[in-house]
Amino acid sequence: MSPLVDARRPLRLIAAAVLALLPPGCGPAGDGEMGPRPDTERVTYDADTFVMGADLSYVNQILDHGGSYADSAGVRDPFAIFADHGANLVRLRLWHSPEWVRTEVYDDPDAPLYSGIDDVARAMRSARDHGFEVLLDLHYSDLWADPGRQNVPAAWLDIDDLDVLADSVYRYTRGVLETLHDRGLRPEMVQVGNEINCGMLSTGAPDGFPETSVCDGHWAAQGRLIGVGIQAVREVVPDAEIVLHVAQPENVAPWFDAMTTDGGVTDFDVVGASYYALWSDQPLESISDHVAAWREAWGKDVMIVETAYPWTTANADGYPNILGAEAIVDGFPATPEGQRDYMAALVRAVVAGGGRGVIYWEPAWISSGLRDLWGTGSSWDNATLFDAGGRAHTGMEFYTMPYEGLRP
Repeated sequence: MSPLVDARRPLRLIAAAVLALLPPGCGPAGDGEMGPRPDTERVTYDADTFVMGADLSYVNQILDHGGSYADSAGVRDPFAIFADHGANLVRLRLWHSPEWVRTEVYDDPDAPLYSGIDDVARAMRSARDHGFEVLLDLHYSDLWADPGRQNVPAAWLDIDDLDVLADSVYRYTRGVLETLHDRGLRPEMVQVGNEINCGMLSTGAPDGFPETSVCDGHWAAQGRLIGVGIQAVREVVPDAEIVLHVAQPENVAPWFDAMTTDGGVTDFDVVGASYYALWSDQPLESISDHVAAWREAWGKDVMIVETAYPWTTANADGYPNILGAEAIVDGFPATPEGQRDYMAALVRAVVAGGGRGVIYWEPAWISSGLRDLWGTGSSWDNATLFDAGGRAHTGMEFYTMPYEGLRP
């Protein structure tokens, strides 16, 4: 197996099925009240100073299926809650054609295609209405794209030529951004591929599909696909920053070293990494050194574009949770305060290394009537910034803690 693939990290798509073999925990108690802060100062930052981000890709689907959110002001729009509690950027994933939402999940030809273009536009509008910057995360797949799954969209499965595939990536990327532009929506950042350790469009294709996996050495082909995606962004939204995203710190240096040389890709702005302690061999204490080294190596900004930490080991519903007791790091208990302190420590590490920001993955994926291919509810409810009743808890406070080296 290539060193670029993190074998210890389960795919989000199958983790719930594996964990279903374990007995579910009981639902957590309603401990949603904000606990005492470790200090009395509350600081808010703008995205130019430091990105305090939240991936809210699931929020529309949760709201459509009975979920609700609250803080001390009562039940409110979740975008308003995140804005008032210090987040300054919303990340949103986009799938190519997620028809499976209608055919395999809801059996409803009129169901919204969640994480499709219309759903993303709806969420971008909400983000704009609440003052957020937006990172658009292009998966180039009809379903989840992650280190072990980069499935080719169904619309492109008949392609057998790299030139045609590159043209498809270019036209699709342009089309997405032009559609959003026509609706008055322009992202400040665009992510070309999601956790592309082995490369986007590198799995799930029939024989004869262009070889694109960098785990099989096809750096030039992958570089071409990434390059045309970047070209399309530059043409439609020239002021947007380009993010390239690899999962887990141990994979970042070898991937970017090869992509910027053999792959020929140098026109990007942000080195993006996922960091989940459970699936990485790099401790929290190493992150500041990694961030500083990446900045020096490629002269780019650095962001942790996905991370999370459990606030409980209990389960709020029948959908088994992905992050269990094995995800707990010494010194940071599975409590709202422990979650806050872990996230604050990670932010401090990124700041110390000169990094640009931290984005929490799906902090609002509370239990609701949401359905996907593997369950109903949430496999992430113990890692949200809300309690089991949808009320913002103490973990949310990491966004507004004072950090040495940052000025509001």
